Amino acid sequence: MVRGTSTEERETSMKIDQKEMQQLAAGPAPRMDMYGGIHKAIRALMADTLLAVGRMDVGDDLDLAQASERVLQLLDICASHLKHENEFVHAAIEARAPGASERIAHEHEQHEAHIAALGSAVAALRACPAAQRAAAAQTLYGELALFIADNFQHMHVEETAHNAVLWARYTDVELVEIHDRLVASIPPAEMMMIARWMVPFMNPAERVGVLSGVRQNAPAPAFQAILDTVRPHLSDNEWGKLARALDLPVPGPAA
Repeated sequence: MVRGTSTEERETSMKIDQKEMQQLAAGPAPRMDMYGGIHKAIRALMADTLLAVGRMDVGDDLDLAQASERVLQLLDICASHLKHENEFVHAAIEARAPGASERIAHEHEQHEAHIAALGSAVAALRACPAAQRAAAAQTLYGELALFIADNFQHMHVEETAHNAVLWARYTDVELVEIHDRLVASIPPAEMMMIARWMVPFMNPAERVGVLSGVRQNAPAPAFQAILDTVRPHLSDNEWGKLARALDLPVPGPAA
C-alpha cells in the first residue's frame, strides 16, 4: 500500500524533464487528454462510494449488502482501469520514452494489491457476526479512504507528468488513435457504467464533446442508451444545455 508519498517525489522519481512539463503546460491550445474524462468518472465514483460506506447501517442487512456491493463494483472498475492504462497508455509512453512510466507502473502493482485487500475486507464484513459488524465496517471505511486518497494523488501525476511525455512525443491524431483502441476494448456493460459516472460530472463543454463523439462513432441505440443512463443524473438546466448543443428535443415547462 502506498503511504505519504508527495506529488513532488512522485514526479521527480520518473524520468521526465520538468522544464518540458512547464513548456507544454504553457502551450496555447488544449491537447488530447486521455486521462481527463475517465479520471473525473473514477473520482466521482470513489467519492460517492466512500460516502455510502460511511453512512451504511450495519444493522440493516439490505443496506449493508448494497453498500458493500458498491465497493466491489468500484474495485472492479479500478482494476479494469489499471489494465487499460498498462496495456495502452503505458505501452505508448514506453515506446517513445523508455522508463517514463516506471514509477506509476510500480504504483499500479501496489494498487492491485490494495484492491485485493479491500475485496477481502468486504468479504470479512459480510461474513462477520452482527456484533462485530461496526468494527469491520470502520476498518473497510478507513482502508477505502486511504486507497482513494492515494489514487487522487496518483491520478494527478498521470494528468501532469504522463501527459507531458505523451504530448511531447505524440500528435493529437496519434493520441486519438490510441484512445479509440482503448475504448474499443471495453465491454459494453463496463462502458455504460463509466458513462454513468463520467458524463454527469463533466462540465457542459466536455459532455457535448464526449456525446458528440459517441453519436458519430456508435450505433444510434448505443447513443440513446447512454443518454437514458445519464439523464437522471443531470439537473434540468444541465440537460437543457446538453440537449440544445446536440440538437435534441428539449422538454417544455410542465403545464
